Amino acid sequence: MEAYSLTAADMRDSILRHLAYELGTDPGHATLHDWRIALSLAVRDRLVDRWFAANRATRAAQPKRVYYLSMEFLIGRLLEDAIVNLRLEEQAGTALADLGLDFDAVIQNEPDAALGNGGLGRLAACFMESLATIGCPAFGYGIRYENGLFRQSFQDGRQIEEPEDWLSQFHAWEFERRDVAQEIRFGGEVTQKDGRAVWTGAEAVIAAAFDTPIIGWKGRWANTLRLWSAQPLHGFDLARFNRGEYAAAAEPEALARTISRVLYPDDTTGQGKELRLKQEYFFTAASLRDILRRFEAEGGALADLPKKAAIQLNDTHPAIAGPELVRLLHDERGMALDQAIATARGCLSYTNHTLMPEALERWSEDLMSQLLPRHMQLIERIDEAHAAEMPGRRVTLRENGEVKMGEIAFTMAHKVNGVSALHTDLMKETVFADLHRLHPDRIVNETNGVTPRRWLLSANPRLSRLITETIGEGWVDDLEQLDRLEASISDPGFLDAYAKAKRENKQDFAEWLAAEQGVRVDPEALFDVQIKRIHEYKRQHLNILETVALWREIKANPGAGWVPRVKIFAGKAAPGYVFAKEIIHLINDVAEVLNADPVTSPYLKVLFLPNYNVSLAERLIPAADLSEQISTAGKEASGTGNMKFALNGAPTIGTLDGANVEIRDRVGARNFFLFGMTAQEVEARRAVPDHARQAIQADPRLGGALKAISQGAFSPSDKHRYRGVVANLTGQDYFLVCSDFTAYWDAQRRAEAAFADPAVWHRIAACNTARAGWFSSDRTIRGYMTDIWGTVPLAAE
Repeated sequence: MEAYSLTAADMRDSILRHLAYELGTDPGHATLHDWRIALSLAVRDRLVDRWFAANRATRAAQPKRVYYLSMEFLIGRLLEDAIVNLRLEEQAGTALADLGLDFDAVIQNEPDAALGNGGLGRLAACFMESLATIGCPAFGYGIRYENGLFRQSFQDGRQIEEPEDWLSQFHAWEFERRDVAQEIRFGGEVTQKDGRAVWTGAEAVIAAAFDTPIIGWKGRWANTLRLWSAQPLHGFDLARFNRGEYAAAAEPEALARTISRVLYPDDTTGQGKELRLKQEYFFTAASLRDILRRFEAEGGALADLPKKAAIQLNDTHPAIAGPELVRLLHDERGMALDQAIATARGCLSYTNHTLMPEALERWSEDLMSQLLPRHMQLIERIDEAHAAEMPGRRVTLRENGEVKMGEIAFTMAHKVNGVSALHTDLMKETVFADLHRLHPDRIVNETNGVTPRRWLLSANPRLSRLITETIGEGWVDDLEQLDRLEASISDPGFLDAYAKAKRENKQDFAEWLAAEQGVRVDPEALFDVQIKRIHEYKRQHLNILETVALWREIKANPGAGWVPRVKIFAGKAAPGYVFAKEIIHLINDVAEVLNADPVTSPYLKVLFLPNYNVSLAERLIPAADLSEQISTAGKEASGTGNMKFALNGAPTIGTLDGANVEIRDRVGARNFFLFGMTAQEVEARRAVPDHARQAIQADPRLGGALKAISQGAFSPSDKHRYRGVVANLTGQDYFLVCSDFTAYWDAQRRAEAAFADPAVWHRIAACNTARAGWFSSDRTIRGYMTDIWGTVPLAAE
């Protein structure tokens, strides 16, 4: 079924029915929240029909299913996603208008689901939508975080972290599944009984399941996102309460809920490390038991599990799946250990997202033995089995008293994939060089992608309409059809319409900024955007250094014909990442000075938008002119923001890192502002003594910017505030900010020169859109299905 025989009147009646019978109110007293929930439930009714049909088709066919395990699913708002994919835009819009409501206001009333932080979680969300669009039977598994990462605000320029409260109101899209709850244990001891190991956990919680249907394009298929919430095995202790021990009476519930309360708790303390490992085991163990429950209900032989279950580990967070699946097969179901290892490996595959060894998780053997004693034993057995299989190997799963989760994920997977061509090659040469030598066919590449339904069709309706008017609607689920726009790029009429769409998007964003942030910007200025997690390797400090240098140049010569520019930053720093939080503080301090400067502010403004999330990205990306992808070469695995910007006509200024390499290859070197060292040159440069000092001496603009920061130009009340930042950049400068500064400055000037000529710029932007169609998550998922999972799509009834 591709469309519904549903009228606007039907939708209106459904909204009013839910308003009355689910929310207990009437149109005269309903709040905007009430209307949004009523609309969500009316849309959900239609979505559930397709969800049930897909489930029936899957049960009948009993195909190989995909199970995607991820700590994050950054799904954002779901209401508009469902309306668009079910093709109910006209019915919903007309129904709300008839009821005296504004469609956009109702849509924007929905809070973002606080289930992720950055690219890892958004990739998982794009993959779930593409799996449904393609019709591949799949489950996503993760944690139902009550408070997410954190809600970010600023106080005197410093990041302030407060809990997200997205679940404080009714979440219209989920269904609790009490019948599939799992008991998850920690700690305890391992004993032998009848020649078999028996793990008796000392602490237990319940993993309660909450299902969200994920609908694909035109409602042809729907899959399930199953999120686990930690709940106490035994609830309120009445006896302790009656003894006056009121806080202690609620302690079991509080301790259980801690597991699913916050994404990425600060792990700079022992308690934080324990909680992180608990979280990872909690959702992984619950998911694997759910997978086995489903498999066994269909009557399959355990040895056939790899024929029915493709289990994808999204990064190292669920790497404990290897030992846990071996335990479930060997300890609980009696399969021989070597067969259990082989069976688990036949199911598991692993996506690596980092080339930084320190980011490949390691847990102390003491913590692993304390929290998961049987798993520690099995890791030793798996390590021994791998050593026997590969005589003379150098790599181990344990080293210096630590358990190496990246190596465990690799060893227990039948396929390991990188997420861009460069990243995959570097994996083979760096972090997994020894394992690649032992298993040369295991590593494959699946370059990331983004869903065009969310990141172009919904986020940028003006550009989407122009594309559809030019080449038809087929691009929405076959994004590579965008290459048909090439014939129109030489048409002045098309470029004028393309430029008009961008200009109006920028005007909308400027009006939103004025209303929501109290900041006024000129829509005719160049909108230069860097939105991503704050990290040294992503080099937001390179961006703000160039900004300071540019400010100094403009101030020295304000009549030099500068191109007006608005520098826009957004992103969160991990609570325990002190240096990243200092970068945020510096950007905000620079913004305060520059934006108040009467000489330079007409040409240069700086904004740091708080609490970056999917909804902000959807608002900002269509309005962006220039996409900042400036990570140190060899550090970014792929990136997906770079793809979203290119698709929406914002050319990249960036290094040859991650998927930037493939974007540049596809959009053309003339339509990409390249700068900086290659990954190989980065390694060579690090070996040069005093490389930062040499770079500073070679470029007075860089030296001047650093001097301004170090002398307190942006922190007059505390002139030494950024002593640590300056010391890092003038000393070790591991991420080579100073060494890449001059090339970055030059690339920015090339971008300005192109922007100053509208005919040149609009052509560059249009070429990015026309040639970015390969970066669809539909294409990525088809690659996984063929190269890793061995699955095929189904069609619903």
